[in-house]
Amino acid sequence: MAPAVAWVFPVGRPTEGRTTVEIRREEFWIDGRPTLEGRVWRGMSLQGLLPNARLVQGIFDDLNPETRPRFAYPDTGAWDPDRNTSEFVAAMPEWRRHGLLAFTLNLQGGSPEGYSQAQPWHNSAFEADGRLRPDYLARLRRILDKADELRMAVILGLFYFGQDERLRDEEAVQRAVRNAVRWVLEQGYRNVLIEINNEADIAYEHAILQPQRVHELIRLARGIRVRGRSLPASASLSGGKVPPRQVLEASDFVLLHGNGVGSPDALRELIRSVRASKGYSPKPIVVSEDDHFDFEKPDNHMVAALSERAGWGYFDYRRPGEGFEQGFQSVPADWGIRSERKRGFFRLLAEASGISEH
Repeated sequence: MAPAVAWVFPVGRPTEGRTTVEIRREEFWIDGRPTLEGRVWRGMSLQGLLPNARLVQGIFDDLNPETRPRFAYPDTGAWDPDRNTSEFVAAMPEWRRHGLLAFTLNLQGGSPEGYSQAQPWHNSAFEADGRLRPDYLARLRRILDKADELRMAVILGLFYFGQDERLRDEEAVQRAVRNAVRWVLEQGYRNVLIEINNEADIAYEHAILQPQRVHELIRLARGIRVRGRSLPASASLSGGKVPPRQVLEASDFVLLHGNGVGSPDALRELIRSVRASKGYSPKPIVVSEDDHFDFEKPDNHMVAALSERAGWGYFDYRRPGEGFEQGFQSVPADWGIRSERKRGFFRLLAEASGISEH
């Protein structure tokens, strides 16, 4: 079983990271103190929780010339991955001012259409043999540097279904894990958590990325050490699913999704089920993707997660017919807080974290 001890994130790059994130039993700590230290909101203790948002497209690109025009900016008529990352980085301070402490990125992104039956685009930081693409790493470094400056944690996903087949075989998948984790460690970032893959139970081509074997990659990632340091790791399943025993045992923190979970009480029950599961030992629980909102109501999925001592992650995409300002997962993304759904989330987050009281 994964040890219930503090994980300290790696140091060692020439300009050493300023932000240190640790796991201490069921709490996240940043720079030696628990997150939201002493914070009680609506009678709930929020200390040690990790408020987050799914922002996986921060380094997105499309290497398929046939589909790349789909992602053109409305004002220029062209897609620009560097502009996307620049606007992401420019928006980060505003998210942090509202109390956002973490966000998810993914080296293979997520569906730029919200939910997709097929993924003909080619968005992958990995070559077919598992080597890392330098242009993706350059964009990733810009985001991780800003997160380090802002004292934010980053949940860095490695693989996404529909794109994992860009790697030619299982050996390439394992090599990609080693390369990505080692790169983060060698840069000295101490504020990164690894998510091996997003929703391991959905349409992964490689068996080692599926629920019955993904724990092998979690253990592989956790075992990589640079200058005596390693990274905590986990993997997620689709909405409403309790991770299997071997995933719970291998993981340093538990990732859940609230998509498809029909009510706040059902989300509460999901979190309770995790804690009651064989294989669970005291470790943080993070809902890292949930497309339920109702932020103006006294009870909603965010409140439900917090009431069960789990961090909650806002997931939003642009629905057909909606304006450019909607959604964070759709590409091209507007990374500002300029839609009512976004404003609703960040208002409630600011209230819960106590930011709005100052």
